Amino acid sequence: MSKRHNSLIIKKKGDYILALKGNQKLLYEAVKEWFEVAQKVDYLGRDYNYHEQVEAGHHRVEKRQVWTVDVSELPPLHNQALWSGLRTVVMIVSERRLWNKTTTESRFYLSSLSSNAETIALAIRSHWGIENSLHWALDVTFCEDKSRIRKQNSPENFALLRRLAINLLKQEKTSKQSLKMKRYRAAMDNNYLVQILNSAS
Repeated sequence: MSKRHNSLIIKKKGDYILALKGNQKLLYEAVKEWFEVAQKVDYLGRDYNYHEQVEAGHHRVEKRQVWTVDVSELPPLHNQALWSGLRTVVMIVSERRLWNKTTTESRFYLSSLSSNAETIALAIRSHWGIENSLHWALDVTFCEDKSRIRKQNSPENFALLRRLAINLLKQEKTSKQSLKMKRYRAAMDNNYLVQILNSAS
């Protein structure tokens, strides 16, 4: 999500939880370093909100620890003023155990929500479920994982078009076929393609 989208969400009275990734390198590194230092000096033992989730199944145990801290506790972040409504920074540490192998991963987020670890953890977990389901549908229907589109804005533009197509295919209710078969039929039958497009109206 860009800073422009973030501002629009706030204007519409919404809230956001933004995953920090490599495309926000300075911001990501600043938040990551703050949490690392805070853990070393036991600062996270005081001014934070904490929530823990444990899930088990299929020989796998996953523990997710969620810390949320009011952004006022941190020194000014890179371009902080550009992130409208920013209130909270978040760290999630996931520990996964499968048989005798354990892996640990840390993720960082910014949010306009107040510092409530349980609420933010639930929102992020719900989003993962939706994203995983959508990613599976996109890969099966459009082989998105095999896409070689890399230059400039092309990956983002094509991702948007694929998601639009998925939504249109889902809205077309006269056929009980899979999304992949609906797409194939639309490619072979212009009348059915028009029917899919009309389903959005």
